[in-house]
Amino acid sequence: MYKDKNPAGHLCMFAACAAWGLMAPLGKDAMDHGISGTVLVSFRVVGAAVCFWLTSFFGRHKEEVAGRDLLMFFFAGMLAIVFNQCCFTVGLSLTSPVNASIVTTTLPIATMLLAALFLKEPVTGKKVAGIVCGATGALLLIMGSRNGAQKGSGNLTGDLLCLTAQCSFAVYLTVFKNLIRKYSVVTCMKWMFLYASAVILPFTGQQLAALPWTEIPPTAWAETFFVVFVATYLAYIMMMTGQKLLRPTVVSMYNYVQPIVASIVSVAAGLGVFGWSQGTAVLLVFSGVWLVTQSKSRADMKAADTISTNSQTMKNNA
Repeated sequence: MYKDKNPAGHLCMFAACAAWGLMAPLGKDAMDHGISGTVLVSFRVVGAAVCFWLTSFFGRHKEEVAGRDLLMFFFAGMLAIVFNQCCFTVGLSLTSPVNASIVTTTLPIATMLLAALFLKEPVTGKKVAGIVCGATGALLLIMGSRNGAQKGSGNLTGDLLCLTAQCSFAVYLTVFKNLIRKYSVVTCMKWMFLYASAVILPFTGQQLAALPWTEIPPTAWAETFFVVFVATYLAYIMMMTGQKLLRPTVVSMYNYVQPIVASIVSVAAGLGVFGWSQGTAVLLVFSGVWLVTQSKSRADMKAADTISTNSQTMKNNA
């Protein structure tokens, strides 16, 4: 049973999404200084695979994985890493940052629908209200900063690729729930990133070989290191830990934390201001997360039905 009120789960998800929020401006700056989007994705995937495999050689991370589960890890890696990262990065290169940010707000909606379809999770009023509340807050932040952030116009192909990235991750959160809870975080990640590396490298190997390594400034390499180690390796550990403790819909709600972090970074860097609209947006986002957390899960409803049935039985026997 999920423990949606578990502070550790919420802290892990907040930390992971905060790291991803920081990744956006740092990764963008790295791409502006000689590292292309596809090369950055390659560094993320291969670098994280190396980190997770090295970690697996220490501690209690040596687990035997069933042959069928190895195949399932392949498909999980395709959805959570390859399709999610590649589609979003390529989509972002085609469309505007504002359009891409707006599309990311569809993740909790898609996850709620898929959880209802595959996991039989109830679509409650609190859950819907929480998602609407959080989406409103995220959109308020995004639209409020569009004048300073928008470069170019939207593009249908780019928007659809960004949407595909969100849908693929939503499917991963729901379909592979039991697989992720079966093994340790490191075991799951080392296989998923290994498979993702094997799929991505044949397409990006030539670009990696042609990369002007010595011409890229140290700051871009430092930003790339942050993207690989903090925003991928550590962030995926925290995200997977949160996924084990929280319902898929609650996990997806933390997607709205990313624009908040991006706004805070902009203010700290002197690129934006924090006014009443930003404060309202932050309040809406966290109110939405709280509402979804308070909504009843399938397990909660089953427990309530069992208690009600037992109470009725006791009354009839009295």
